[in-house]
Amino acid sequence: MSTPERERSARRERQAGRVMLRGEQVPETTTDERLLSGGNGADWLHADPWRVLRIQSEFVEGFGALAELGSAVSVFGSARLTEGEPEYEVAQEIARELVRHGYAVITGGGPGLMEAANRGAREAGGQSVGLGIELPFEQGMNAHVDRGVNFRYFFVRKVMFVKYATGFIVLPGGFGTMDELFEAITLVQTGKVRRFPIVLVGREFWGGLLEWIRTTLAARGLIGEMDLDLLHVVDDPVEAVAYVRRVAADLAE
Repeated sequence: MSTPERERSARRERQAGRVMLRGEQVPETTTDERLLSGGNGADWLHADPWRVLRIQSEFVEGFGALAELGSAVSVFGSARLTEGEPEYEVAQEIARELVRHGYAVITGGGPGLMEAANRGAREAGGQSVGLGIELPFEQGMNAHVDRGVNFRYFFVRKVMFVKYATGFIVLPGGFGTMDELFEAITLVQTGKVRRFPIVLVGREFWGGLLEWIRTTLAARGLIGEMDLDLLHVVDDPVEAVAYVRRVAADLAE
């Protein structure tokens, strides 16, 4: 489906937090877009304080939904790599392996590799969690999510991914996946969070990026040599989970 077709389809139905909108009730802009808009004159003085209450309610709802989740790992990957792609089976196997070792699986709740991870977790009898987001083209929560929370604001959702995760496992993906990856690296690098494992799955896919980080960022002193150790690259799903477990165990000592 082309982008214009997706946008037209999205206007027929959208999930905005707990509210479902259809037809003409679907706004042309997202909640994030309206929040980040400068507005005209001093209008924002009257609107933004009320937005703070909505933001607060999203934090409270997210915390309440996930507080008793237990040990979990956030799994990221493309919404565009669907069943039949090799990465789909890898995501399923990673989720199954996580469940075998007592972890819940957290994804963005959408299609593609997120669906695969939720599916693997559910089929293995584990907790399958989806953190959805309001988008101009509605993805919807995939059918394999057992515990799902829909967010209006990206930054609230990002907090949930980090707060309740023992580690991150990152499969091939686009801008959204890269966003989550580099945010996690930055939080660890700057000491904003305790170091936790960040695993990249697929040496062929990530090789070019890692080479650029080494030969450009590190070579010019834009990051430290030790920062290169923040990323661990594997091909094997079992190895990915084993690394998460090993680092988590070291940090617990």
